[in-house]
This record gives sequence, C-alpha cells and structure tokens, in this order.
Amino acid sequence: MEFLQDYRLSGLVIGIGTFLIIGLFHPVVIKAEYYWGTRCWWVFVVLGVAGLIGSVLTDRVLFSSLAGVFAFSSFWSVKEIFEQRERVLKGWFPMNPKRAADYETSRTCKTNGER
Repeated sequence: MEFLQDYRLSGLVIGIGTFLIIGLFHPVVIKAEYYWGTRCWWVFVVLGVAGLIGSVLTDRVLFSSLAGVFAFSSFWSVKEIFEQRERVLKGWFPMNPKRAADYETSRTCKTNGER
C-alpha cells in the first residue's frame, strides 16, 4: 500500500479496478438471466449490501473504494437483469431453450396488456 501512495498510483488502481468490476458484471448479468431468469435479482441485492458493509467497515481507501464500486455495480445489476430479459424478448440476445415457457408467458402477458 505504501508503494501506491508513494508513487501516487492509488487513483490509477481504483480506476482500473472500477473498469474491471463493471466489465465483469456485464457478462455475469447476461449469464444469470440466461440460466436463472430474473429470479436471481435478490442475489445482486445481497452482494450489494455485502459490498456496502465491506466499504464502511474498512479504513483503507483503496479497498473501501473498490468495495463501494462493487456494491453499486451489484445494485445496478438488479435493474440490468430485468432489462436483459427485455433484450432477450426482443431477440437481441439468445433465449435459453430450457426456459422457453417463461419467455412465452412474458410475451403473452405483454400482448394482452397492450390491448
């Protein structure tokens, strides 16, 4: 840690960590929706709360910052998992054939709701 402070690299490491965390969540959301649908939204909430707790409990700026980025990326993923479902329904992403009935139910509900 002293090395990062001595050479003023903390901001750079936080930036790289932020980039990697956000980049990691993109495929995780896609895969989570593919395999489990939107039922797993609560996992992202739990991860977010854990990240918040970790961010508050540590006194190191680097770890606190990265835990905060992880927490809010998890919270953002709750929104993204539902938007990913919409992308799948539009045909932008592949549908899990094992869960085709779930997608068909969503399409039927939307069609009936628009009338």
